[in-house]
Amino acid sequence: MATYVISDIHGEYDMFLDLLEKIGLKEADTLYILGDVLDRGPHPVKVLLKLMEMPNVICLAGNHELMALECLTFLRKEITDMSIEELDEEMLDNLVTWQCNGGWTTIDEFRTLNRETQQDVIEYIREFLLYEELTINGQEYLLVHSGLGNYSPDKDIEDYSMKELVWDRADYSIKYFDDVCVVTGHTPTQQIPENPRPGCIYRANNHIAVDCGSCFPGGRLAAVCLDTGEEFYSMAKNKSRG
Repeated sequence: MATYVISDIHGEYDMFLDLLEKIGLKEADTLYILGDVLDRGPHPVKVLLKLMEMPNVICLAGNHELMALECLTFLRKEITDMSIEELDEEMLDNLVTWQCNGGWTTIDEFRTLNRETQQDVIEYIREFLLYEELTINGQEYLLVHSGLGNYSPDKDIEDYSMKELVWDRADYSIKYFDDVCVVTGHTPTQQIPENPRPGCIYRANNHIAVDCGSCFPGGRLAAVCLDTGEEFYSMAKNKSRG
């Protein structure tokens, strides 16, 4: 029985299957997904439907799920005078922001689903956690999508806002806690200046950063086993693709 963590799949279904095979995930294992299942890559909803079939998967919310949730609920409505009236400036801004952040691939796959499955997908996303606290082999872990925005050592995890947990990037140059290891996605490890291995899992100052830029040319998916520290990597994305 082991615990694994993956983040920022971003619709890269083939990479996800490749990584699952390399992990050798068993029914007794637990797999945490630290958000950003959706958007950018070619098959975000296909990944989500796969996760919905896996009883040993626990998903945390990323900023892309938050952007998608309200918009998918609106897009599922029939186009009526009432729904058009509901497309106020705020909803229009949400739709534009989401699309600018790669939401088109999610929309394209979502609209091919029947209405019952669409609702199942929305309800599944609504159940995503904001964070998870674990103790494995005596080591405490905090799992969260992005980091701890406006960090303070005197601040309880319950006091962090949704934005601070899913949008604000982690500061990998400081140690948040002496006795808790913070596991995050959101920031591709290629973008962590102090990372000596760009594109690989980054560990320093009681941080483990697992987003290895799956949706970018040359990027890949990564997983870490919290029980052993072992790292796993999918095939890399073809550098010639956009």
